[in-house]
Amino acid sequence: MTEKTTGASYAAAGVDIEAGDRAVELMKEWVKKTQRPEVLGGLGGFAGLFDASALKRYERPLLASATDGVGTKVDIARQLGVYDTIGHDLVAMVMDDIVVCGAEPLFMTDYICVGKVHPERVAAIVKGIAEGCVLAGCALVGGETAEHPGLLGPDDFDVAGAGTGVVEYDRLLGADRIRTGDAVIAMASSGLHSNGYSLVRHVLFDRAGMSLDQHVEELGRTLGEELLEPTKIYSLDCMALTRTAEVHAYSHITGGGLAANLARVIPDHLHATVDRSTWAPGAIFDLVGKAGQVEQLELEKTLNMGVGMMAVVPQESVDVALTALADRGVDAWVAGEILDRGDHAEGATLTGSYAG
Repeated sequence: MTEKTTGASYAAAGVDIEAGDRAVELMKEWVKKTQRPEVLGGLGGFAGLFDASALKRYERPLLASATDGVGTKVDIARQLGVYDTIGHDLVAMVMDDIVVCGAEPLFMTDYICVGKVHPERVAAIVKGIAEGCVLAGCALVGGETAEHPGLLGPDDFDVAGAGTGVVEYDRLLGADRIRTGDAVIAMASSGLHSNGYSLVRHVLFDRAGMSLDQHVEELGRTLGEELLEPTKIYSLDCMALTRTAEVHAYSHITGGGLAANLARVIPDHLHATVDRSTWAPGAIFDLVGKAGQVEQLELEKTLNMGVGMMAVVPQESVDVALTALADRGVDAWVAGEILDRGDHAEGATLTGSYAG
């Protein structure tokens, strides 16, 4: 008697098409909340459509684009089983890069890679991305969910995204606008944001033996709650500030730390000094430093140290800028100034000691 064999199938290989379809249905309501008037069609097409005729009001429109991910912070979300905040981080990483040049965020697409499609989990991730898009003022016009059995574990996932914005040519912000004597305004971060988590996880878990459910008195909450705090999205705040006050440049403080990111927008003949004494980094930065015996300069090369965005403005715009940011609930302060380069090799340096 011949034994009956079963042919191979996509499902047998670990890919569940029906689960993917259900995930799409669950995420539609959240994507709909991000729609702008320029968006055409709905979720499910091969490409997202954005009506470019809206750009006719520009004399010389420049499109700005950026792409990014969230890094190993996704593993914190996986361990905690909390999936509806990591999308905020993704939008912040992409759209706050775009707004740095003065561009208005227009639309974004996402890419979610999973070991196994759990529809509710994927929908929760998209919910966070959609909520982030609302906070950034952009539309979520599409994305992709890919199932990679055998490469990722059933509970593993990663996220990435790409975004597009637009800015008028003669309103482009950057190094060529910065002048000697300009002030550097710092905007507070909401915590670690989405950078340096490989160091943070190594220090707190591997070296210090801490756990995510551990309550940390200095933090006033569990370690997991602190580490999963969403990245602050500054896009609308920066756009409002640019409309209210004269702004010469922005710097998004991400991987590489404060000085290195600020230096990216400083022209070769100038130098930015930032005074550490103007603020006190949050408790999480001190915890990472002490738990891992991480030297201050190493912390500053890796983490944002409590500053998520910086603006360079002329001195006469400082008061207006600080008032505008305060009106939007953004904690901001003058942290430094722009000087002639002189003997400085770097474009930006930190001076003094942190407050507190």
